[in-house]
Amino acid sequence: MRCPFCGHDDTQVKDSRPHEDGAAIRRRRICASCGQRFTTIERVQLRDLYVVKADARRVPFERDKLARSVRIALRKRPVDDERIERIVNGLVRKLEASGETDIPSADIGKLVMDTLREVDIVAYIRFASVHWDFRETKDFAAILESIPGTVEARAAAAGARKDDASGDGGYGPGGVKRR
Repeated sequence: MRCPFCGHDDTQVKDSRPHEDGAAIRRRRICASCGQRFTTIERVQLRDLYVVKADARRVPFERDKLARSVRIALRKRPVDDERIERIVNGLVRKLEASGETDIPSADIGKLVMDTLREVDIVAYIRFASVHWDFRETKDFAAILESIPGTVEARAAAAGARKDDASGDGGYGPGGVKRR
């Protein structure tokens, strides 16, 4: 392992221990040249994955980029770092287990959104707003209407029921709400 401080190739492992519930190994290393200490984390990689972008470019999959996106979506939400790490590990395992080496970025985004939707609705909406490139408030309203239990979804469902019955959405002449 190359030293990140001086670039020397000879580093020595001083300590190894399991990390992330045994899914990785954390190693403390020391450089034989400059004496600096640093930590590395070693994970199992089943296969090399590539992301196929919308413009058909093919780039290597970066676990850290996925983790950063999930962390941003979950920022200031009641989800601890350990759970975020388990979420990212699960996403990577699903991608590796898919059997594909070239994965469209849209598929990765959908997988992340499906996972975030189960974990935290606010994080799901945050991620979706970037993934789908929301530009107007109506984009947010549309996604809120699709989530059962939100005020918008209940209002949309109530509006649909009233529209079916009277055709005016429950409002009489002049926009006055009927009783």
